[in-house]
Amino acid sequence: MQLAQNREQALALLYAHTQSAHLRQHALSVEAAMRAMARHFHEDASLWGVLGLLHDIDYEQYPDEHLQHTEEMLQPAGWDASCIRAILSHGYGLCNDVEPKSNLEKSLYAVDELTGLITACVLVRPSRSILDLEVKSVKKKWKTKGFAAGCKREVILDGAARLGMELDTLIQLVLDGMREQAHALGLDGGQEGLI
Repeated sequence: MQLAQNREQALALLYAHTQSAHLRQHALSVEAAMRAMARHFHEDASLWGVLGLLHDIDYEQYPDEHLQHTEEMLQPAGWDASCIRAILSHGYGLCNDVEPKSNLEKSLYAVDELTGLITACVLVRPSRSILDLEVKSVKKKWKTKGFAAGCKREVILDGAARLGMELDTLIQLVLDGMREQAHALGLDGGQEGLI
């Protein structure tokens, strides 16, 4: 698997296809989470990060055909088949049948939904900061029926199981990754972020 682009090129590609600030924030959150996952597995954090950044590249333009246009958007930009497959695998059971196999693919599948849940947890905190959010608080909100109802908890659980990882460990890794980028994500209780 080769890194066809650097982060700046990947970010430019994301911005060319995604205008929504919310979707851009989500992409940056998944990038941060994937970097943390890569470090956990002693893998290439730059590669894992840019794949997280680009995982929803076709979503804004084709929400009802998500991941059906990913290849046509990434291949001309120099992304190889293994990178494209990794991105496609995060839609397993949701919008395609590309099963996550590698730790990279399993991680992307697991953290995509989890970053959304964590972001929702932050936004209801008095501090509006991820810096003081703990795993136990995320798990408490997890159990609240109707909270962040769009975040598919069964996918997060399946992803953790595929990784052979306890849910608490997965949540902590994603929190750690997102905390590193708290300001850029607008999740530090201060400014809006650098999206």
